[in-house]
Amino acid sequence: MEPIDKVRQYITAFNDGDADGMAACFALPGSILDGMAPHVWTGPTAPRDWYRDVLIEGEHYGATGYTLTLNDVLRNDMHGDNTYMVISAILTFELKGGPIETPGLFTAVLHKAGDEWLIRAWAWAKGIRL
Repeated sequence: MEPIDKVRQYITAFNDGDADGMAACFALPGSILDGMAPHVWTGPTAPRDWYRDVLIEGEHYGATGYTLTLNDVLRNDMHGDNTYMVISAILTFELKGGPIETPGLFTAVLHKAGDEWLIRAWAWAKGIRL
């Protein structure tokens, strides 16, 4: 499995609303940096905590049906058991019944543990289209 395959596995779990699947893609401890407050989630429960906060914020604003679509890998710097990836993406969701499409960059750092790549950290920068 290549690093991009683990990122795709994580995104599939996100699109399916599978917090356990997202967590299974993460190294411990992991980190997430996002535009949504509190902006940083770290530690062994980072993916589950972040997704819980996504759902809470979504409920507050009337957002549902999140889907992230990965597009082009813009950067893939692999150095031994570590890689840094930048991927263009589109986040779509419903906001109070209307469709929203937000371009952005999904940046991830992965580490190879044995035979498996795991996500150590990811960040989302919205509003960027490349």
